Amino acid sequence: MSELYRPEAEVTDICRELIRIDTSNFGDDSGPGERVAAEYVAGLLSDVGLEPRLFEPSAGRTSVVAPWGDPNASDRLLLHGHLDVVPASTADWKVDPFAAEVVDGYVWGRGAVDMKDFDAAILSVVRARARAGRLPQRAITLAFTADEEAGSIQGAHPLTDQRPEWFEGVTEGIGEVGGFSATVKGKRLYLVETAEKGIAWLRLRAHGTAGHGSMRNSDNAVTALAEAVAAIGRHEWPVRLTPAMGALLDEVASLTGYHNVEDNVDALIEHFGPAARMLAAVVRNTANPTMLDSGYKHNVIPGEATAAIDGRFLPGYEDEFFATLRSLLPDSVSYEVLVRDKALETPFDGALVEAMKASLLAADPDATVLPFLMSGGTDAKAWSKLGIRCFGFSPLRLPPDLDFTALFHGVDERVPIDALEFSARVLDDFLDRA
Repeated sequence: MSELYRPEAEVTDICRELIRIDTSNFGDDSGPGERVAAEYVAGLLSDVGLEPRLFEPSAGRTSVVAPWGDPNASDRLLLHGHLDVVPASTADWKVDPFAAEVVDGYVWGRGAVDMKDFDAAILSVVRARARAGRLPQRAITLAFTADEEAGSIQGAHPLTDQRPEWFEGVTEGIGEVGGFSATVKGKRLYLVETAEKGIAWLRLRAHGTAGHGSMRNSDNAVTALAEAVAAIGRHEWPVRLTPAMGALLDEVASLTGYHNVEDNVDALIEHFGPAARMLAAVVRNTANPTMLDSGYKHNVIPGEATAAIDGRFLPGYEDEFFATLRSLLPDSVSYEVLVRDKALETPFDGALVEAMKASLLAADPDATVLPFLMSGGTDAKAWSKLGIRCFGFSPLRLPPDLDFTALFHGVDERVPIDALEFSARVLDDFLDRA
């Protein structure tokens, strides 16, 4: 390989530029949208000879799709990332979340790990290869989407529904979140996402009798709602091991000396340190209260009260999730589903998995590569409608003391520059194997 060929050459600069473009997604169309970021990405691709297309189902909610390689290939690979980010309050951060400052070897800012880092890795690799005339082993379709943080309603879902021909021939895809390292007993493990939980965003609604706040009221909507929210929030969901987490915990058991996985699931997960917060959620269904709303005056008992619940169910356990939810609610509290999307799981095998393993081990020979199940949802739910088999593979080699999972949607989100460069190098190697 020529010394002048550096797939990681632009990754930090591109990541910083993307962070500086505010694409905050508030769950509706009140944010700035993704148009500016989409135009920036399209410009980077056009500069090196690709022909990106923009898709905008509503004003400002813009996605980018670009083919790369043989246009007639029937076994294409999808590289995808999203352009939107969750909001950030500057007052809570040590730095401006949209300034993309470099501090102590990290790029700081909203989107640094979710997921403008991997967007930048893709763009850096594509641009380096295009300039060097190094086409990937396999024809590629690139997609940078809007609205992933609010269920992909203005992004990947309408894109796949209205422009399926743009993904003709795509059979497999890689995107967030996976290929990152975690250290257990001094051993570096790279976790590739082969499964993700389903989404059930719900609104609870309690009806009662309105009245004066000074009077006795046995039919108080706020009381009924509060009881329902407490019941859901305190419910202990049972452990359910799916294939991905079973394989991961088998390896952790061998590293830590446990002989029985099923009886020691939570103890095994604790070996991941801070990442246990996320991994403990992928061995069971979860339902977290996130918002409450009722009333309009201190001395008026309202006739209605509502709450928001973020529900997530494991592959194969959707029916159990909704049955349990209903059993936790009193008759006076109903629910409606605002967003519901499938859980996914694919086997950790095949040529693409072997390519992922090989590219990671080429960069980190003493590591182990394993599958895992992700607690959140991704655009993979939309791609799966087209029969695309998806993996979370956005590689990062991380310091063992970094609380990585806390950075997703968290305050002071940041990514190590050397991890960004690692991501680009591994992705470049992977494209020669995939």
